Amino acid sequence: MRSLLNERIQQSRTASTIEPAPGKNLETQREQSEALQEVEEKVRQHLMTRVDAQMLAKRDDPAIQMQLRRLLDESIERESAGIARLDRARLIERIMNDAFGYGPIQSLVEDPTITEIMVNRWNQVYYERDGQICRSELAFRDEQHVKNIIEKIVAPIGRRIDEASPMVDARLPDGSRVNAIIPPLALDGSCVTIRKFGKGLTVDDLVRMEAFSSEDVEFFQACVKGKLNILISGGTGSGKTTVLNVLSSFIPATERIVTIEDSAELRLQQEHVVRLESRPVNIEGKGDVSIRSLVRNALRMRPDRIIVGEVRGGEALDMLQAMNTGHEGSLTTLHANSPRDALSRLEVMVLMAGEELPHRAIREQIASSIDLIIQVARMRDGGRKVVEVCEVRGLSEDGQIELGNVFMFEESADSSGIVKGVLKPTGQVPKCLKKMNWYGVSLPAKMSGGDTT
Repeated sequence: MRSLLNERIQQSRTASTIEPAPGKNLETQREQSEALQEVEEKVRQHLMTRVDAQMLAKRDDPAIQMQLRRLLDESIERESAGIARLDRARLIERIMNDAFGYGPIQSLVEDPTITEIMVNRWNQVYYERDGQICRSELAFRDEQHVKNIIEKIVAPIGRRIDEASPMVDARLPDGSRVNAIIPPLALDGSCVTIRKFGKGLTVDDLVRMEAFSSEDVEFFQACVKGKLNILISGGTGSGKTTVLNVLSSFIPATERIVTIEDSAELRLQQEHVVRLESRPVNIEGKGDVSIRSLVRNALRMRPDRIIVGEVRGGEALDMLQAMNTGHEGSLTTLHANSPRDALSRLEVMVLMAGEELPHRAIREQIASSIDLIIQVARMRDGGRKVVEVCEVRGLSEDGQIELGNVFMFEESADSSGIVKGVLKPTGQVPKCLKKMNWYGVSLPAKMSGGDTT
């Protein structure tokens, strides 16, 4: 275990030296920087001799962290008693982050206001806060340092990344999504993208952020309890998974739910939940388990509802068949810029399953399976909103899927640059009311055009 700590520390060296106090000439600054680096190396070596396996296993315990910081402080005092207090604090933080965290970007990972971290190469780091992308002054030591941090992220969940398999999807312990790609595919150096999922957002949070209104919540809640099959569509970073999490909170606790994902991100509050995660190939090129295989297996697990984090390929066919064979009220997401595009993409994905199905048969399957499409979008100010709610009304005589707009986002004038507006009912009476009523759920008259039957 001590050798593991040694390896982590040796691999995860800090990217830049600790800056000396301003006002000194360059030669003095260089000497001070070299002296601090020498102290840092000695303190690292001392830490390796003092930390045992039990302490390393409990490194997330606040009491253990305090003990480790005390050890570092004592070691720094012994090596260089005259080091400035600010430099001492920086030194302790760097060593802790390298040994037990994610190196230079640990502070970004811990910052709850940051939603995305983007490492383009070892000396170029960006982050997203409040919908705006900013350049960070943080940097890694070199290319190898970035690779070592990637290894630290993927190793605990059994994933690998190397020249034979230079791309990987992973997750942090808090559920944050990680994608990494290394040379030779990444031409400028290893690239890491972390989409953070810190504190799970609730319905009240999204209402406060004006993603939708409290009246819209009534409608969404009725749709979920009325067992409508719902497809959430949107672009990258538009908030699809967040909306899916919120909708899943309306599922009654008495129902058995099976979730299927590439990387586990969903955070369902119910107790009766089975979580499944796909698996890539191992180092021998075997052992992969696809989303499609998991969807098929889920049908044998007696689910009341199936939630697929995102459909990307042939699993779309199995998902549609599940919705049509007694697993109503299922939820999923896909990437698309509009409800109409979502249906087109879904049709293409069904074809990717390899079945020789005629286009009309695929459209009939989609039209009979999907009840509602919720379109989410990232607005120009960085905010995320539900911008359209469409009902799938069936198949037209010429074989096209008919859509009916139930809600449309109406933007109001605002000189501050912040996008304001509300979802407004179109006045069209949803055909799915009959299905909802069969499950004992009705909509307020103002949402159903006065027709609750």
